[in-house]
Amino acid sequence: MTLDDVDAVYALEVSAYSFPWTRGNFVDSLVAGHLAEVLRAADGEVIGYFVALPGVDEMHLLNLAVAPAHQRRGHARRLLDELVARSVARGARSLWLEVRESSAPAQALYRRYGFVPVGRRRGYYPAAHGRREDAVLMSLDLAPWSAGSRDGMD
Repeated sequence: MTLDDVDAVYALEVSAYSFPWTRGNFVDSLVAGHLAEVLRAADGEVIGYFVALPGVDEMHLLNLAVAPAHQRRGHARRLLDELVARSVARGARSLWLEVRESSAPAQALYRRYGFVPVGRRRGYYPAAHGRREDAVLMSLDLAPWSAGSRDGMD
């Protein structure tokens, strides 16, 4: 992802989430050097992206989205595959994320991928009517990828 991609990424973000990041959140992430990738369709349309924060021995997925018209086609898994590969290449041992407690489809995707729920962040996300929603904290051990094998993981 580059600054030239931000308008398309932001448009996708707004279409995918009720409480989207701002355009400035994406710009700030790029300026800060976060890991950010876009997934494009054959015609060049941005159909997905992720933004992740590298840390010491870990990576933290901050945002991942696939355009609603392109969901349920394996694109989120492709983005996760790329994130895992990039994380392992940087020496990360684990990958962390938060997901809305109410987002059963996203939680199911992450569980199928191998993430394990490890905690809860109370009031983490904004919700309707000025309320807040809890996040489920999930973690993925990257050792199977670091060893070059995912036998039994799929």
